[in-house]
Amino acid sequence: MKLEGCIWRDRKTNFWVVSVPLLDISTQGRSQKNALVMIEDAVQVEAEKEGLRIHAKLGKEAGTFLVSANKPDLLITFLLRRQRTCHGLSVRDVALRMDSKSPTAYAQYEQGKRTPTLGKLRELLHAIDPSLEPFLKAS
Repeated sequence: MKLEGCIWRDRKTNFWVVSVPLLDISTQGRSQKNALVMIEDAVQVEAEKEGLRIHAKLGKEAGTFLVSANKPDLLITFLLRRQRTCHGLSVRDVALRMDSKSPTAYAQYEQGKRTPTLGKLRELLHAIDPSLEPFLKAS
């Protein structure tokens, strides 16, 4: 799985700005290459997952880049937790939005005990934010 990000040059500062909207993480660098290294580091630090290594490379479309991980399952767990906390929701809140009586089912995805299919991941993200239109790419 890969997450798409945006990269652009800020005309005022001359820095390259990189952002991964689904992770709500942005940073900048003096060059495109430096900005991609900075976003890799920012995602790794925020994810706090042992053994997770993030890789960012420019996308085929101008102004885009892709974020991938050596352990995609850990990236998914971080994505779910990040989206939930950015929206100020508890695990129980998300479970209720999924019409589940038990928060354990959702928590298993966030804890990495279960790995969602892309369809299920979309459903989980939609429970967190119904207006969210995630842009995910299968590896």
